[in-house]
Amino acid sequence: MISVSGLGMRFGNRQVLADINLDVADGEIVAIMGSSGGGKTTLLRCISGLIRPTSGMVQVDGIDVAKRPEEARKCMGLVFQSAALFDYMPVGQNVLFGIRRRLKAKPDEAKRIAEEALARVGLQGSEPLMPAELSGGMRKRVGIARAIALKPKVMLYDEPTTGLDPITTYNIDGLIATLRETLSVTSLIVSHDVTSVFRVADRIAFLHEGRLIFSGTAEEFRDSRETSIRELIEKSEAASLSSASSDRFA
Repeated sequence: MISVSGLGMRFGNRQVLADINLDVADGEIVAIMGSSGGGKTTLLRCISGLIRPTSGMVQVDGIDVAKRPEEARKCMGLVFQSAALFDYMPVGQNVLFGIRRRLKAKPDEAKRIAEEALARVGLQGSEPLMPAELSGGMRKRVGIARAIALKPKVMLYDEPTTGLDPITTYNIDGLIATLRETLSVTSLIVSHDVTSVFRVADRIAFLHEGRLIFSGTAEEFRDSRETSIRELIEKSEAASLSSASSDRFA
């Protein structure tokens, strides 16, 4: 469903991505992880068509993203790290915005699609609420609803659990997995949350200094002896222990 071939990205004299090759199968959930500044968000932006790579090619559902960006974007739903809601619009209007622009649905049909999308993420009846009234987890869910309302074949998530507490993170992970099953979507997730990724991803791709140095299952990732991967896992384990200790003495 997603094919990245020989992709490179340069900003001025700085090489951010170099010779990235990555395939994501139909229905697969793949997480992109990496060291800080490793290029994971840049890779996601290249795949989504938000930026054009310096070299190489990205295909989504057989469509060359650089050559046919508008057609390719119709296949994809993008969930931003901040949810990127329009703060001046209530929840219902936020979800309807894309439906009206892309699907060209009649008002009654557009309203039905928006209500169905919000119900899928557990936010039925939230249409009148303003973004300022929502928790962080609810804002993420609205962002997901807005994306799935456009009936994408591919979902792209940029740090979907950043800033969320463990319970809300667990619920968002469950939602991502559920949407794969109910909507038959392929999912690509940029994340630094090792626990979350282990819970939801079929496969992990790891970037270091702009190069793809690992692609494999969570078990293979956990057993990797790559220094940068070991550092990430050890930091995650230390953070989990610190959190558990704080909870115990709270």
